[in-house]
Amino acid sequence: MAHTAEQMFSNPGDESAVAKAWESFLNGEDFPAGALRSLVDSSWQRCADAKVDPNRACGPQPVSEQDLYLLRERQRDLLEASAPVMACARNYLTETGTLMALADTRSTILSTEGDNPALHSAENIRLVPGVSWSEALCGTNAIGTALAVGQPVQIHSAEHFCAGIKRWTCSATVVRHPADGEIVGVVDVSGLSSTFNRQSLALVVATANRIENRMTMSEMDRRYRLLELAMGRWSAAGRDAVVLFDRRGCVVKASEHAQIAIADAGGAVDLASVRSLPELTAGHLSRGIGRSKLPAWIRPEWLEPLVVNGEMLGTLLVMPSAQGRARIAAPPPQAERAAPPGAMQPSSGAFAHILTDDAAMRELIQRAAQLARSRAPVLLQGETGAGKEEFARGIHGGRGGPYMALNCGGLSRELLASELFGYAEGAFTGARKGGMIGKIEAAHGGTLFLDEIGEMPLDMQPQLLRVLEQGVIYRLGDNTPRQVDFRLVAATHRDLRQEVAAGRFRMDLYYRVAVTSLRIPPLRNRPADILLLARHFLARFRAEQRQEAEDLSPEIVQVLARYAWPGNVRELRNVIEGAVLTRPDGPITLADLQLDPSTFDQAETGATVPAAYAADAADAAVQSMAEGEETLIIRAIASTGGNLTLAARRLNIAKSTLYAKMQRYGLSREGIRGSQR
Repeated sequence: MAHTAEQMFSNPGDESAVAKAWESFLNGEDFPAGALRSLVDSSWQRCADAKVDPNRACGPQPVSEQDLYLLRERQRDLLEASAPVMACARNYLTETGTLMALADTRSTILSTEGDNPALHSAENIRLVPGVSWSEALCGTNAIGTALAVGQPVQIHSAEHFCAGIKRWTCSATVVRHPADGEIVGVVDVSGLSSTFNRQSLALVVATANRIENRMTMSEMDRRYRLLELAMGRWSAAGRDAVVLFDRRGCVVKASEHAQIAIADAGGAVDLASVRSLPELTAGHLSRGIGRSKLPAWIRPEWLEPLVVNGEMLGTLLVMPSAQGRARIAAPPPQAERAAPPGAMQPSSGAFAHILTDDAAMRELIQRAAQLARSRAPVLLQGETGAGKEEFARGIHGGRGGPYMALNCGGLSRELLASELFGYAEGAFTGARKGGMIGKIEAAHGGTLFLDEIGEMPLDMQPQLLRVLEQGVIYRLGDNTPRQVDFRLVAATHRDLRQEVAAGRFRMDLYYRVAVTSLRIPPLRNRPADILLLARHFLARFRAEQRQEAEDLSPEIVQVLARYAWPGNVRELRNVIEGAVLTRPDGPITLADLQLDPSTFDQAETGATVPAAYAADAADAAVQSMAEGEETLIIRAIASTGGNLTLAARRLNIAKSTLYAKMQRYGLSREGIRGSQR
């Protein structure tokens, strides 16, 4: 149950009344109603039930260094996500008399940062790494109580249950995993009573949010790698039912007939609603625990762990074809091999993957092919979804060497810096053993693609410029120069000249990255490609679903041609994929396209919106971030009832990017939903 503001925050003015209530509580006597917050009263009751010693002076003995090391290894994801955030605590907690602590789900402190005098004082009560501050051991305190209630908590002075801790004030909140909301840790700010500040609670909540955002980015990266690893096995599975689980046992992707196969095997799992299968978590399977406790409908031989560089990313469940799969008619073999009607590939080699029937695009591809022969930096400009990364891959082409891509939008400054430059071992608390190589260093001898370079923080731009001019990189926390030689391809949907004029982008960096440039036209400016690509995507997604591709009806062809495609090729691809999934038996209909009625081009023809899309445009689903970002974000979140995953999908952006843009515009899910009531 959510606490009111009065219940959430401590009030130092109640100190005397709380102290008297504590004495009465220990003596088994009643105390005046309202003398104690219900949050604290409930916690004291739990402490009494656990027989906590109210005269305790400090926390218990810390675990051994070896056990602490093992604890940190088990919490590596949490530590890596929190490391840059915790490192910042050294700066903003200096001279405040407070410290920040990160603890696991058993209240054991994993790391601390902050003001040196506060860290020294904390040693007196053993508020140090390796010590558990659960309610059952240390009584009422912010760390243990926040974990007990699963919400932000502020505990001040006399509100602590144990006498030896009553000189302290603390605020804490839990950290939840972005995949399923499971509590994975807690963040705390503590100091002596004189440092009390109501804003400390806001600080820990903001810190927890930043950690969760970084975990979201890491989880997305793992999912991308997991999907890439699984796709080869997916296509080889044929008509077998396939379900892909991530390392937490959450469903990532399932074949069309997987639900039928599970039911046939005696399983009662609804793939659309199940949060996770604990038996398929990486920890259980890697230790052999899960296989001995699998659900009755899963056979061990059906499971294939997916491991990369010793890290288990997930598990593939392949259920051999049985009764349920027999219900799905197999398409003719030529369905997968058939080329979409009218498809042509005007170029060969590195750009053969770019389909077009537009003369301007063919000319652009020829120019890109010429630029690919040099090593000069190239700036790709164009709207979101127009195909900038496809050109980047073509420019990289067959030159050899690695191709490394990084999107500069939607990442916090700390995460972007570590991803771009890497870091040395010990650069910050929780840094990976041996350090981490950055994207620049990993691109040595190949190509570095920086998407949305216009989003790069201004204070980070000189560091990138220095690398481009000197060919030398320094990892974060390291003084060792490392020679790098790579081809830079950058992309942006912004007008960088205007960004330079506005002071948001350095002029010297602009001229360094824009030695040559290519402007990719939006899909609406190359109408010949709309039908070509629509047929291509239809054939592709029908083949993936092992269905026979149909031709598009004249009515659909007309609608596709008149739609403005603000999300460009990416939007067209998503629209066709969604239609295929909605209409597995084919052929797709106008209603399956789910187009935004407010986005039809009526400027030249003056024609009305097609009847199938004549619904109120104000309530239409959002499809693109090409323009009016803030308005589109509000519409997307409102139209999905606050479902950020679905809103991000409709906006054609990553969920992490949506989080970042919401923060930029000061938006919140609750605020948007509330404004719609």
